[in-house]
Parts: sequence; structure tokens; C-alpha cells
Amino acid sequence: MNTISPYIIKKVSWRLLPFLLLMYVLAFLDRANVGFAKAAFQADTGISDAAFAFGAGIFFLGYAFLEVPSNLIMYKVGARLWMCRIMVTWGLISAAMMFAHNEMTFYVLRFLLGVAEAGFFPGVILYLTYWFPHQARARAMGFFYFGAPLAFIFGSPLSGLLLEFDGMAGLHGWQWLFLVEGLLAAVVGVWAYWYLDNRPVNAKWLTQEERQSLQDTLDQEDREKMAHGKSLLKVLTHPGVLYLCLIYMLIQTSVYGVVFYLPTQVAGLLGQKVGFMVGLVTAIPWVCAVAAAYLIPAYSDRTGNRRVTAALTVAVGGLGIAASVAFGSPMLALIALCFAASGFIAVQPIFWTFPSAYLAGSAAAGSIALINSVGALGGFMAPNLKRWAETAFDSTAAGLYFLAGASLLAGLLILAVHRFSPSAPVTRAATPLDTLPGDAHEHAHH
Repeated sequence: MNTISPYIIKKVSWRLLPFLLLMYVLAFLDRANVGFAKAAFQADTGISDAAFAFGAGIFFLGYAFLEVPSNLIMYKVGARLWMCRIMVTWGLISAAMMFAHNEMTFYVLRFLLGVAEAGFFPGVILYLTYWFPHQARARAMGFFYFGAPLAFIFGSPLSGLLLEFDGMAGLHGWQWLFLVEGLLAAVVGVWAYWYLDNRPVNAKWLTQEERQSLQDTLDQEDREKMAHGKSLLKVLTHPGVLYLCLIYMLIQTSVYGVVFYLPTQVAGLLGQKVGFMVGLVTAIPWVCAVAAAYLIPAYSDRTGNRRVTAALTVAVGGLGIAASVAFGSPMLALIALCFAASGFIAVQPIFWTFPSAYLAGSAAAGSIALINSVGALGGFMAPNLKRWAETAFDSTAAGLYFLAGASLLAGLLILAVHRFSPSAPVTRAATPLDTLPGDAHEHAHH
């Protein structure tokens, strides 16, 4: 296989990764800002806790249903046009949330927001395969994963500040929140059309020699993958891929249990309503998550022991959720939330090293999207399971304990990945799924 110049990788990284990171920050902010709006939004509209939980979660039904088709369309038409379409439509729908004055409007707009955003995350993962050779791809993916915690580090104070615009120009604070953050995404979407290039061969900011060298390396990787490929249907129904779908769904259930309720949980700890101060304090766990997202995947790269590292990381996240309600002290509870956010963010870049590294073309687009779409169902389950547990056990803590249990189950399933030995590999005689019993061997691929 050709070896690509580190200078070219560095040039591509500086050009693409900061912009993709900005897109992900806005994506995560627009799906999760409903957690900040929760108290004021419910107070003004009279929407119940159960209706809020359903509306927060219904986003993920539309999102999950269209993930695979969206990614296949991007594979056909190119990232430049499709990422612009995704961001502009989701930004405008997110801004339209300012009109959600009743339950039905809330449900419809949240569902449409999921439909609009479908394909964004797996689209970026696929896009990275167009620009980064395999040996450089894991690091690029880890950088992209900073987006979720950064969305809360910068977005939490912004969301809190916008809530304090209450009454300005006759709008509620939560209306300002949806309007401003939605329009930001739409503007960046238009920018994406002019900024992104579909493939290295289109990149005028690379020299002719750089374009050719990078494209030749990537084309050679794709030829090797295609030579051992299977049909898209066989890939999507492969037992190993479905097993990873289950694990990712449990991880996402835990993630969104934190995301949707962290602002109100912090407000309760501080004894204040959700505003700028709560936004600043809510950012603290996500600062810890950024550090964890850098250090823990780097440790797994260094040691090659991905399974145990990932299992322990997600388990620590689950224990952090449980401890946040078990501790009576607000300071200890906040520290526990730092562990929860850190665990749930840091485990995900490691998780994405488990799917096969040898998928190309529509098989790569489809399988990445399938895992992410099934995982997205965890975002639907989180608020609704939390609400169910609180009602069933007549305890506000029961919901968080339930989510903690989902995290621990995810950790156990990750440990068992090496026992889940598919009889037919996804694309070739050996894949990372098949080589997991020797993590060091799998490490050599990543």
C-alpha cells in the first residue's frame, strides 16, 4: 500500500477538521438545546413531563429511519451538496421550534428535525474515508468527536444567555434560543457548499502532485476493499454488525439520558432556574469530557487494548450517573456528572474502531449509517425509559439508575465482542471483528 506524506495529511486535517467540528457542534447543539429550554418551555406552553420526554425522543425516530438512505444519497451526489442540504433544512426547522406552542406542533417539529438531520454523522464518518487513508483515519475521527462536549462547553453558556432574553421583542427566552441557534446552523450550511470539496481530486488548495498522491492512495485502499466485498444487504444483516448496533444503542441511551436532563439536574443542585450561571456550571462536565476524549482513545491506541478500555470507560460513565443522584452533596454530585459525561463521550471514538475497517463504497455508507441509526433509537428510548422508571417506582432517581444500568450492560457486551465470532466475515477473510480476541492485532490496523 502507498504511504502518504504526513505533510499532506496535516494539510488536509487543518483544512477540513475544524470546519467539520464546527458543523458537529451546531448539530449537537440543535438536537440537545431542548434540554436547556425544558423548564421555561414547559412553563410557557403547559406541556407535561411525559409529552416533553416523548417530543425530545421522537427526533430520533425520523433520524434513525432515514440514516441509511441519506448516507447512500450522499455517496451518489457528494458531500458538498448533501451536507449543505442537511444543515440548511435542520437549521430552519430548529429555528421554527420557536412556534412550538402545543404538544402536536412540538412533536411534528422534533420529528422533522430528525428527518432533516438524518445522515449527518455517518455522512461525516464516510466523508473522512474520502480524505484520510486508513492509518490516519482514527485520529481524525477522534478530533471530530470533540464536537459533542464542545457543543456544551460553548453552547451551554450561550443557551443560558439566550434564555435571559425573555421578553425582548415580545419573544420568550426559549424562542430566542431556538431561533438564534437554528439560524446559525443554516448559515454554516450555506458556507459548507462553498467550503467543502467532494474528493481530493477536486481540492484546488492541494497541489496537483498532492491531489494525485492522496487520491491514488485512497483509490488503492478502495480497490482492495472492493475485491473482497459483499453486497450491501449481506453487510447490513451481518451478525457482527447487528451486535455492534445493539451496543451503540445502549451507549446512546445513556448519552442522551445525560444530555437532555443535565441542565435541569444542575439547576436543581444549584437551587437556581436554568440561565447563564447554570449554563456555565453545566459546561464543567463537558470540559472534563474533552480531556477524556483525547486521553482515553489515545491510551487505547497506545496499548491496543480497546475492548477492556471501552468497557471500563462506559461503565465509569454509568456509575457516574448513579452516583450523581446517590450523593447528597451538590459538589460530589457535580464531580459524578463529570465522570458520567467523560465516560460517555470518550467511549465512542473507541467504539468506532470495532466496525470493519475494510468496507468501501455503498457497503461502508450503509453499515456505518445502520449502526448509527440503530444507536439513535437510544436517544428516543432515553427520555421515555427515564420517565417510565420514575413513574413505575415513584422516584425521581429511578430513571437515572435505569440509564446507569444500560451503561453497565453496554460495558459487558463490549467485553463479549471477542466471543461473538461471526462465521462469515463482513467483507474479507479477516476483519477487526474477527481479530478482536487479539486486541493487539486489531490495534495494528488502527
